[in-house]
Amino acid sequence: MSCSVRDVSLAPLGKKRIDWVRSYMPVLAELGERFRREKPFAGLRVSVCVHLEAKTAYLCLLLREGGAEVAVTGSNPLSTKDDICAALAEEGMSVYAWFGATPEEYHEHIRRTLEFKPHVMIDDGGEFVTMIHEEHPEYGECLIGGCEETTTGILKLKARVRSGSLRFPMLAVNDANSKHLFDNRHGTGQSSWDAIMYTTNNMVTGKTVVVAGYGFCGSGIAMRAKGLGANVIVTEVNPFRALEAAMDGFRVMKMDDAAPLGDIFVTATGCCGVITERHFNKMKDGVILANSGHFDVEVSRADLERIAVEKINRKPFIDGYVMADGRVLNLMAEGRLVNITAGNGHPAEIMDMSFAIQALSAEYLVKHGRELAPGLYDVPEDIDREVSMIKLRAMGLGLDELTPEQEAYLSAE
Repeated sequence: MSCSVRDVSLAPLGKKRIDWVRSYMPVLAELGERFRREKPFAGLRVSVCVHLEAKTAYLCLLLREGGAEVAVTGSNPLSTKDDICAALAEEGMSVYAWFGATPEEYHEHIRRTLEFKPHVMIDDGGEFVTMIHEEHPEYGECLIGGCEETTTGILKLKARVRSGSLRFPMLAVNDANSKHLFDNRHGTGQSSWDAIMYTTNNMVTGKTVVVAGYGFCGSGIAMRAKGLGANVIVTEVNPFRALEAAMDGFRVMKMDDAAPLGDIFVTATGCCGVITERHFNKMKDGVILANSGHFDVEVSRADLERIAVEKINRKPFIDGYVMADGRVLNLMAEGRLVNITAGNGHPAEIMDMSFAIQALSAEYLVKHGRELAPGLYDVPEDIDREVSMIKLRAMGLGLDELTPEQEAYLSAE
């Protein structure tokens, strides 16, 4: 076991935080009971690259209870929690991460986590996949396959599938119903506004909120903003999502038209250059700019740096960019994922389902991954359904079952 963490003395605080989320993650708790008995990962190495905070730590501990040797790093330098890193290190896990890592340090942390030569990897945004394909193919020598957590990462994998360059099987965890229907919509919706409201200490009620993107994440953000009393505008490039937003009661327009109207802007597109110089030039004084997409490319910080006459740190996780005419545009969390960088990330109850999908998908790869050709695969439906059923039971909810007559009716030609 080797580690590269900032301050091991923070371990007691990290353990308290892990214990707290454990209390609200009943699906992982049930899986943990089976993993401890069956040891599905015995003798195997698992590398994890996900936002390194308390819920992720619980997933890592669960994999280890299942017999795995685990190495872990964070998928974003500003979302890594040093107390969680310390707690995992004290537990004897290989941890390579700290808050505020430079790009060079961040790259080295990912490299060291892959140097472990995992049999299974859990990736977030394609960090592991990119390094194995473009820099260190030798780190994939023992790899059975991997799981991808995010929409952004899956888009990258689809591009590799189209080009024929993907070298191993990957499971599209983000596309499982138990993940994207809840994590992306309800998790991102709540956690984004938790972070924005806590960090700014500003009202949302009565404000004009511009949400860029109306996928599962964007629709959750828009829904929560509406519930908080905001006037919501949605911008989109997809005509069907734009129509959906309009029929959900939101104004839909181009970002060029929304730029002078918004008080708070939140991007959730997975694409680059969503808000750029021409939009900044139209914005009100004091606007708040936040991003809930995976990478810091949606709100162009480069444009802000170039056109601002001054940059001032206004408070933790908020930088003010002073324009030539005196307007100040406030960028949150350097344009990185606001909900996990300036906040606590998704609620434990939501990540309970997402990480249960991850754990079961990793187990599936151990059992069946060697039979799969390189490519991108859906999470098996029985895994998805198992997670949803455990969650329903944990919530004390009932579910009707089809009678034989109903099944025959539905299957009749």
